[in-house]
Amino acid sequence: MHHRRLSYALSAALAALVTLAVAGAANAQKKYDPGATDTEIKVGNIMPYSGPASAYATIGKTEAAYFNKLNSEGGINGRKINFISYDDAYSPPKMVEQARKLVESDEVLLIFNPLGTPGNTAIQKYMNSKKVPQLFVSTGAAKWNDPKNFPWTMGWQPSYQVEARIYAKYILQNYPGKTIGVLYQNDDFGKDYLIGLHEGLGDQAKKLIVVESSYETASPTVDSQIVQIKGANPDIFVNISTPKFAAQAIKKAAELNWHPVQFLTNVSGSIGGVMKPAGYEASQGVLSTAYLKDPKDAEWKNDAAMTEWRAFMTKWYPEGDLDDAATVFGYGVAKGLEQVLRQCGDNLTRENLMKQAASLNFEIGIYLPGTRIKTSPDDYAPIEQLQMMRFKGESWERFGPIMSGEKSS
Repeated sequence: MHHRRLSYALSAALAALVTLAVAGAANAQKKYDPGATDTEIKVGNIMPYSGPASAYATIGKTEAAYFNKLNSEGGINGRKINFISYDDAYSPPKMVEQARKLVESDEVLLIFNPLGTPGNTAIQKYMNSKKVPQLFVSTGAAKWNDPKNFPWTMGWQPSYQVEARIYAKYILQNYPGKTIGVLYQNDDFGKDYLIGLHEGLGDQAKKLIVVESSYETASPTVDSQIVQIKGANPDIFVNISTPKFAAQAIKKAAELNWHPVQFLTNVSGSIGGVMKPAGYEASQGVLSTAYLKDPKDAEWKNDAAMTEWRAFMTKWYPEGDLDDAATVFGYGVAKGLEQVLRQCGDNLTRENLMKQAASLNFEIGIYLPGTRIKTSPDDYAPIEQLQMMRFKGESWERFGPIMSGEKSS
């Protein structure tokens, strides 16, 4: 009897040890930093819901709608997304304030897709010193691809330098030996394009670029710069400017009866905001690039991914504008975060989040066919491909292959 009691006691003790071991193994597999639990992932976001860039507010609203949709389907690996989005009115000091609030008070796992170069520049050092992911930053500045100095910051869309390298590649292939005149905005945006153009042209840059003329954002017009560039008589005009000045430049060139081959940055590719004010006649043949499927393009009317996007908009964001490509952008980058979080599994540490973000290789259907979302520990630029397009009639026509603007090593 005594022996039997002893064996029962041993069995019970062993069973308890096994239970503890199993529980321990399960807990060992689940790793959390602030902002993650068995049931929730806190995602912070900062958007200009008011102020001069409030047209972009729809990006944040699309993202919120996408996470609501995901939550209705059970979330990601059984966890619901708690999306906390604040307004910074496109003011860098306000973005700093909101970033601190998200990290220190709300204790989010990450700050996702905060919008604007000035604001993101203002929080970059803080985010990296706190070792909190500043993930898929919503601006095309090249500085977000600097894993060595800023391992906690990563961009999303093609950078301005990537785009400019693609123009350079196109110029060298199609207009060899032709001279170039450049108009550029005198800030990080303009200088990034200029760096990319020089990189893409390589040792021919000094010979081919015959004039570079800058303007300040406070200037009323760029008329005098266009007169100066025309005076140097280049064959090609590269128009590195934001919408208001881009329209002025196209219009002024036409008024001067100057007809070079024209390249326009994709941030100024809006038909309503640039091409129409410049004049459709003056805009004929202007070249630019695209990477998203344009919701207004009839080509995508029956496209599976765009049909899915339209169904999502109708159900989850009915007040959103189906003609606004910014909603397509918000939907795509939200899918990007979904992919990263799925790859994280039960290891929801900030370190693993960046590790997974730096090992992406997949496609999202709302980008142009052949475009891959691809990253590595040494390359924090998820999208580096664009397709050329030409303005014809009252719309853009894409042509040629998807081109990569990756820097040649």
